Amino acid sequence: MQSNSSLLLKSLPAIFIFIWASGYVVAKYGLPYAEPLTFLCMRYMGVVVMMLTLAILMRAPWPARKDLLPIAIAGILMQALYLGGIWCAVKLGMPAGVAALIANVQPILTAVMGPFIGERIRGRQWLGLAFGIAGVGLVVANKISVVALSLTSVSLAVMALFAMTTGTLYQKKTCPSFDVRTGQVIQFAASLLVTAPFAWMLETQTILWTPQFFGALAWSVLVLSGIGISVLYIMIRHGEATKVTSYMYLVPAVTAAMAWLMFGEKFTLTALAGMAIALAGVALVVRPAR
Repeated sequence: MQSNSSLLLKSLPAIFIFIWASGYVVAKYGLPYAEPLTFLCMRYMGVVVMMLTLAILMRAPWPARKDLLPIAIAGILMQALYLGGIWCAVKLGMPAGVAALIANVQPILTAVMGPFIGERIRGRQWLGLAFGIAGVGLVVANKISVVALSLTSVSLAVMALFAMTTGTLYQKKTCPSFDVRTGQVIQFAASLLVTAPFAWMLETQTILWTPQFFGALAWSVLVLSGIGISVLYIMIRHGEATKVTSYMYLVPAVTAAMAWLMFGEKFTLTALAGMAIALAGVALVVRPAR
């Protein structure tokens, strides 16, 4: 039983990378049919209903009262502010490559802030982090354009970067262990309370109920949040924050491969080289010290 559990933990990074990478594909499908904050509100409501149903049917344990606020704060940072910032930046015209490059500074920022939760980064890991960001740069190089950038879109993307990094470290320090079913009910309900007023004030709440929208929403609720966020939380619980976030270096490469298969987008030799460099960087970060 213990070996099966260990094997499952070792497979989580691969599952996480695939699911997280699919988020950019979902955005391409979903955003033409709903404004970003409106779409996210629908997603949050879907996750709350799904996880609350699972929690009740499976009699999942609820966190202690003292843990409710820290869990909610971590959820607001990692869901409402991160997803809201990235999706709104892309909607305002920021190219996906630029958004991916900004978001993937997270492992380095996590390493810099790691001492606040008692994590020490070794020299080999710093080298791996540098390899990772270089690899991401090569993967997204042909998709980077500054023509459509604005101060607002850049500010939103940077806010999302700091929110996700802070949320990851805050959860690791204050509430690393909680049931992912009841925990997600709390986190996504809190994210909905934060996001809904902005959706109401800034957007028209118009939704085109197309098969593509339903598909994007279903994948967002069932896979991206239901499975992907659960996997991320389990990884945070069992690993160092810097090691966990370093896997995000591989996300743009997997996304590029998905876009090549599904939409016929170009997948260049430069991107392939970037994937190899990012993979080497992640290996340097996560390899156990001798």
